[in-house]
Amino acid sequence: MDDVDLKILGVLQEDARHTYTDIGKSLGMAHSTVYDRIKRLERYGIIRKYTTIIDPEKAGTRRILALMTVYTDPKESETVAEKLCKAPEILEVYTSISEELIIMAKVMAADQESLHAFIANSVAPLPGVLRIRTSIVTKKFKEAVFSIFNESRKSTFIKRTYNMKGEKNHER
Repeated sequence: MDDVDLKILGVLQEDARHTYTDIGKSLGMAHSTVYDRIKRLERYGIIRKYTTIIDPEKAGTRRILALMTVYTDPKESETVAEKLCKAPEILEVYTSISEELIIMAKVMAADQESLHAFIANSVAPLPGVLRIRTSIVTKKFKEAVFSIFNESRKSTFIKRTYNMKGEKNHER
């Protein structure tokens, strides 16, 4: 993957509806080159799918969002995580090792009662689950997906904020 591929990915992340011709014009290359590069990125799994991001509140679907921490028996954590991945209420699943092995999941439910029922009937009974902590999100400040553009901005921010030794720059 080179700088041209990164530029193509950046354009697609801004709006995946761009045609090969539009992308080619904006990057100064033939649409056939853009087509070939995008097909290669798809074949290698770099581009996994094209999708639409929907705002649930604006779409009129009132939901609550919760962050669930599941403490598990270490021997069962992979199995528990895999089972959580199959539940439609679960949006994301991660494992982490802090003081102990935990599973973190983002859960969406219609209301508190539905959330409670899901946790009590589907999560708590799973073999290996020791305890569950749930935090209902009351206000969202930022939600983002990975962006090629963010990577270049992040490195610029880091270079501006920290020197090569990792010490904070005091000049501004």
